[in-house]
Amino acid sequence: MATIRRFEDLLCWQKSRELCSLIYTMTKAPQFASDFSLIDQIRRSSGSVMDNIAEGYERDGAKELVHFLSIDKGSLGEVRSQLYRALDQQYISQTEFNVAYNLTLETIRIISGFMSYVRTSGYKGTKFKVEEQPLSYSLL
Repeated sequence: MATIRRFEDLLCWQKSRELCSLIYTMTKAPQFASDFSLIDQIRRSSGSVMDNIAEGYERDGAKELVHFLSIDKGSLGEVRSQLYRALDQQYISQTEFNVAYNLTLETIRIISGFMSYVRTSGYKGTKFKVEEQPLSYSLL
């Protein structure tokens, strides 16, 4: 098992970054050029996934992390819905849609697994970490 020292070590953050990069590349295509609203929405939705993972992790509490991961699942649903809009308007090809769609599903699976791990591991977060005091006792 990997040691997580920063949010960049999280596989779910790495996948969400990959998705965000893919969305930005797709929305730079000439077909997308005139649909400023959809470009803005899909970019913000995909970007918020990686941002929320980072924010949830940096808050140092397990409950807050799980809360932000749950929001991310919703944002990934938004991205999938927006991908359908882009496909229906022929801004992207079926192949581009499939690649991005599958990456959203993969990211959701990873987030769901991570949420389950955080909930069941007993991890409370670093803000609740108590410094262990040396045991002090006397034989008298």
